[in-house]
Amino acid sequence: MSETGWPSARERLDYTLCFLTRRDHVLLLHRRRPPNLGLWNGVGGRIEPGETPTAACLREVREETGYILASARFAGLLTWSGFEIGDGGLYLFTAEAPPGEPAPSPEGDLRWWPRAQACAAPEVVSNLHIVLPHLLDGAPPQIYHMTYANGVLVRAERRPLPEQRWP
Repeated sequence: MSETGWPSARERLDYTLCFLTRRDHVLLLHRRRPPNLGLWNGVGGRIEPGETPTAACLREVREETGYILASARFAGLLTWSGFEIGDGGLYLFTAEAPPGEPAPSPEGDLRWWPRAQACAAPEVVSNLHIVLPHLLDGAPPQIYHMTYANGVLVRAERRPLPEQRWP
């Protein structure tokens, strides 16, 4: 924990996660690999050396869906402690999906979910029940911190993210 009481995951924000929307639906990926194996999540992945978070987001969206985006909206940071892959964090993004259906993904099956279902279904990664409503409402970027114990989400915290932390 840092002196602020929040985990110091800043140096370990190694991933991006993007939620593509179309009207009142959100595109989710059914994960074939850990972490979150067998659950539905946004698309994203590891930031490569020398890559900005936004560039990594756009690349991951292209690789996992076939969609080519010109931009994505930075929506905040998601950090965690006690999770199966250790402590860390990721950059959150949202974007309107271009026309057409996504290409098959090597990471898992893709499906458009009605917003309400994506924000509540037990098959969706549990922290999305907390984070996704804010992201889809266009809330200003925030930091969301999740604490896990024995694989279960036991605490969720949310606070504003200072603008100087935006990528």
